Amino acid sequence: MRNVLIRPLITEKMTNITEKENKYGFCVDINANKIEIAKAVEKKFNVDVVAVNTIRHKGKTKTQFTRKGRFSGRTPKSKKAIITIKADQKIDLFGEV
Repeated sequence: MRNVLIRPLITEKMTNITEKENKYGFCVDINANKIEIAKAVEKKFNVDVVAVNTIRHKGKTKTQFTRKGRFSGRTPKSKKAIITIKADQKIDLFGEV
């Protein structure tokens, strides 16, 4: 079984959304669907998931000029998930720190 949840999204914007709307962000596996993401969050954090919204980012092409010539490459593809949980529940992301 693959790991669906890769890491939590901890940004200033995500922190504000978490406090106001009880939504949490995670970087997830690129091939995971909403049902798999919801089950993984429910199993790991023992909460009830109300909704899952996903965002896919395409990898960008980057070009760099060096002494030996032009070097071209790509940044990796990624997928984010915004999880909404019940109003009376919380996820403690920093509990083990």
